[in-house]
Amino acid sequence: MVDRPLDETGLVELARRGDLRAWETIVRAHQGIAFRTAYLLCGSSADAEEAVQDAFVKAYRALGRFRRGAPLRPWLLRIVANEAKNRRRAAGRREALALRVAAYDRPGDAVPSPEAALLRGEARARLLAAVERLPDEHRDAIACRYFLELSEEETAAALGIRRGTVKSRLSRALERLRAELEEKP
Repeated sequence: MVDRPLDETGLVELARRGDLRAWETIVRAHQGIAFRTAYLLCGSSADAEEAVQDAFVKAYRALGRFRRGAPLRPWLLRIVANEAKNRRRAAGRREALALRVAAYDRPGDAVPSPEAALLRGEARARLLAAVERLPDEHRDAIACRYFLELSEEETAAALGIRRGTVKSRLSRALERLRAELEEKP
């Protein structure tokens, strides 16, 4: 008697009973599309890899809740997409926090008068809000160059782009910030 390869339904049933080889076969069959999905939603290969890994672990733990006979791929990809979106949101929150922290006065700065401090605080808040509204690639360039005080070369290396691209993104971002900050009192 020759063993035939199990179809996906058979593999899911074996995995439900704890067969890790069956689950590994499922993972191998779906890891390519899972990674591409996560990458499109995260924008980062490292985040996408982590999202996929976490999604497959969560899916394995949730196999008992998977509806028998339902297609597995859409169920898995929904879990992958949720993980990827969660990572993107968390990255956005970390980036916003980093922008706010980087904008604070550094030690050794002269202590301003209360009025000047209030005006600087309001101006800083408006600027940070405007920066957060920029497209991701412009916000990243501004954050690296001005908030982190990296050179254009360092910014290019950090963002994985050419120096000319850094210059053009900075130019566009600064033009947009000027226009937005000038129109609002």
